Amino acid sequence: MGVDYYNVLKVSRSATEEDLKKSYKRLAMKWHPDKNAMNPGEAEAKFKRISEAYDVLSDPQRRQIYDLYGEEGLKSGCGLFPMPNSNGRDMGSGRGFKYYPRKAEDIFEECFRGFHLGDEQIAGGGGSRKLDKAADVETNLACTLEELYKGSKRKMKISRIALDDAGKPVMVEEVLAITIKPGWKKGTKITFPEKGNHETGVAPGDLIFVVDEKPHPVFRRNDNDLIVHQKISLLDALTGKKLHITSLDGRDIAVSLADIIKPGQEMVIENEGMPISKEPGKNGNLRIKFDVKFPSRLTAEQKSELKRILGRTNQ
Repeated sequence: MGVDYYNVLKVSRSATEEDLKKSYKRLAMKWHPDKNAMNPGEAEAKFKRISEAYDVLSDPQRRQIYDLYGEEGLKSGCGLFPMPNSNGRDMGSGRGFKYYPRKAEDIFEECFRGFHLGDEQIAGGGGSRKLDKAADVETNLACTLEELYKGSKRKMKISRIALDDAGKPVMVEEVLAITIKPGWKKGTKITFPEKGNHETGVAPGDLIFVVDEKPHPVFRRNDNDLIVHQKISLLDALTGKKLHITSLDGRDIAVSLADIIKPGQEMVIENEGMPISKEPGKNGNLRIKFDVKFPSRLTAEQKSELKRILGRTNQ
């Protein structure tokens, strides 16, 4: 039979014209490419399929032919099939009919006249109204700094309220695959459409994971930069030292201190910070803040030697 247009629109085969329109508006809003910048390819494909399903089922003649012969019969032309009458009986070869899919945007504009994607409202003859939908569910997704640096994949087991075939609420469990991309920040949202709770009479809500960042024992994140506090002795601050810092992906970053380091001084290592998610191949900076450790006491001999070395004389 090809594509199940009823399943595409999430309606039964006895759906009324109002049922079809309501379901189309909800799904078209959800999958419009302008509202899915994260997955434009997937959204565009689903948007086109949803629009085609509505275009077929909202037209009585196309729907009748589709119900009898399916997608293939609809698109190949009913000259190959007996043409049905209003009672669904064959009328012989009849006149030919062939369905040519229209542009998804044209269908959208016809159904959403006066609508603006940014305000989530439909301007109709009876005033503006919002689409009915269950409340979205948000949950924290705690990530280590290493995961946000390198990226990772998670499988999350969720429980949500769904409606069974009889329309009664039941608890269901499902495993979702989550891809964490390098450079994502705290507050980044990962949306799974219609994976939230489903209430009678409204569309299912979305499930939204909100990225949270776990504290790290060594590094602290500041936007795209990484900050590390490095303790060094007064001797190393004056005479130099070679430091070794292990990056979040396990590399050894060698840092040579050739100049005198002052307390609180900061050194910047370019491109060794967090990946910038919107600029692949580019990273922020690594900022090393030095804490110079002074000796707790000096002997008279050490003080005298320091005065001699540093060029100070007794007055």
